[in-house]
Amino acid sequence: MIGEAREMLSGLEGRVRGMVARAIVRLVDDARQAQELQVELLADESQDAVERFQNYGLTSVPHAGAEALVVFAGGLRSHGVVLAVEDRRYRLTGLQDGEVALFDDLGNVIKLGRQRIDVTAVTELLVTAPKVIVQSDNVRLGEDGGAAVARVGDDVNLSTGKIVSGSSKVRAA
Repeated sequence: MIGEAREMLSGLEGRVRGMVARAIVRLVDDARQAQELQVELLADESQDAVERFQNYGLTSVPHAGAEALVVFAGGLRSHGVVLAVEDRRYRLTGLQDGEVALFDDLGNVIKLGRQRIDVTAVTELLVTAPKVIVQSDNVRLGEDGGAAVARVGDDVNLSTGKIVSGSSKVRAA
């Protein structure tokens, strides 16, 4: 009886220890409704088609070599679920308490900072919309210190090209 209890506890202990594992992402299949990863758990343990749970409204395709946290229901290695993927090679650092950022491996960043929202695009920024509205009393096109830009309805002296009245809000470098 005692031997059976020890054996049962030993099996239970192994299952509890096997419930959560760190893994390395090897391949990603993003074509399915739930993204599936091939992960390497231990030196001799690899699993294919492990579903990756992602937060609603956010999605990503991790690079091979990223790290993953895999959970196995009941400690059984037959059906794992990836709960999180981290890639310390590209992680954005230097944020202040409470700041949030969306970033990629190329350096594109959307940062919700304490004083402002920053958007950094390393090549090009495309906004597609039937209408774009900018509500601001201080619009800078290019950089600070540029010349005033006339808006529709501003008074402009056509012979000198100078803005007579109206535009003090929009400037261009």
